[in-house]
Parts: sequence; C-alpha cells; structure tokens
Amino acid sequence: MSNIYYEHNLMTSNFAFMVVKTEEELQGIKNVSEAVALTLQKMKAYTQIGMSTKNIDEYGRQLLEVLGAKSAPFKTYGFPGYSCISVNKEFAHGIPSDKVILKNGDIINIDVSAELNGFWSDNGCSFIVGEDIQGVQHLIDTSKEILLDAISQISGGIRISDIGKLIETKAKKAGYTVIRDLGGHGVGLSLHEEPSGIMNYYDRFDKIRRFRKDSVVAIETFISTRSAFIETASDGWAFVGNKGGFVAQHEHTILVTAGKPIILTAANGI
Repeated sequence: MSNIYYEHNLMTSNFAFMVVKTEEELQGIKNVSEAVALTLQKMKAYTQIGMSTKNIDEYGRQLLEVLGAKSAPFKTYGFPGYSCISVNKEFAHGIPSDKVILKNGDIINIDVSAELNGFWSDNGCSFIVGEDIQGVQHLIDTSKEILLDAISQISGGIRISDIGKLIETKAKKAGYTVIRDLGGHGVGLSLHEEPSGIMNYYDRFDKIRRFRKDSVVAIETFISTRSAFIETASDGWAFVGNKGGFVAQHEHTILVTAGKPIILTAANGI
C-alpha cells in the first residue's frame, strides 16, 4: 500500500477541514509546526558530505522524539523512515537508506511532517550538499522565492487556482517548469485534509475553490528543470521526474487570515 502516500492525490478529497476556532487549537497547531520546523532546520544544518540519508533520518527521529512529536509518514502510512529524504533525481518521498551516501554537490530534499497532541504539520526544503557543481542553486533559490511570494498573496477568499497561476507564471519566467501532479494540501487535524490539490499551475476548471479564513494549509512548490509529471521509482515510494532533470521543493504550513497569512513553520529558516 506504499503508493497511497501521495501528499496531494486529487482523487482523495474526503479529508477533514481544519478551521482554527479556539486559542487551544491555535496553540496546538503552533506547537507542532514549531516542532517540525526546528527539526527540519537542525537536520539541514546536520547534513554533511559522507553521511548516509539513514543517519540524517535517525537524527531527525531523535529530534522529534525529544519534542514529543511523532513522524507523520511513519505513523500514518507505515513509511520506511521518519522523514522523506530524496537525493538528486529523486525529489520527493525518498526512503532514508544507509546505502545512499551524500557526495559533494548533491541536491537533497528533506520533508518533515509530524503529529503532536492531536495536531499535524508539514514542511520541507531542497538544498545543496557542499558546492554547486551541478548548477542547481538558481533552481533552489527560485523555488524558495516563489513559495514565499505565493504565500504572501494568500488570504481568506483568494481563489486557489490563482495561486497556482502565480507559481506557474513565475517558474516559466525563470526558465523552469512545474510538476503538475503534486501540490499543497490542507493539514491540521490529520496529515492530508481539504483543500487537497493546491497545485503549482493554473487549473482553468478550478473556479470555485477559495482559501478559507482561519484554515491551515501546507503550501509547497515543485519547480523543475525539465519534467512536468512524476514517475514512481522501483521502491514504490520515491518520485522522479518523467523527463529527468532536477526538481526543487520548498514547503511551509500557514494559517490563512483576512490579511497576510501566518507562517507557522517560519523557524525552519526558509
């Protein structure tokens, strides 16, 4: 059943929809968001050439444990790891492995999601290990910049497809494509909630859905040098691009407001 671990499967839309109504709920989502953000930030700082992705994952597990949080993919889907760690052509849902040893110039993506006291949060980022010998720093910077720009435009009532249009337009202007079958999702009382499929492109048929004030969503970019769709690796988990190349992902969990959103995972430093 490993293939059910799609972060944003458009066919699965029967999730809850968290709307923060009480101070207790607000504090709960803040606490878990800080936990995953600090874990991601420390895992990124810990990562070095010569380490295995399994070693990094174990470090992340320990960090979450100290904070009282439980790995979301491990708890929810039986994922064979505590965070998703993907290297080079694999860009999402990578299984941590003692056989994957990081080399100078590798592009790595770490995605950390967790549950704490009944609340859930999600964040991730791509970065280079060592020197930029593969020429992907601009891709990474573009992904991060687009994410922050997209988030700044989100408020209650904004059409979801308009954020996809912004992401796609900026990616194309920078010379990149977007992955069209992955995107963001609601989060809060479970790992994946409504709205599912907050996509990285303009869906002209998605005219009704809008962001709701006081809702919690994970917004993420998937910016690609070449590919537009995913293919699943032979392990049944990791995603690669259908036309190869590299993909950079950055993700924040946010609280939608009537004005500028609150970035709940800001502690990750993205």
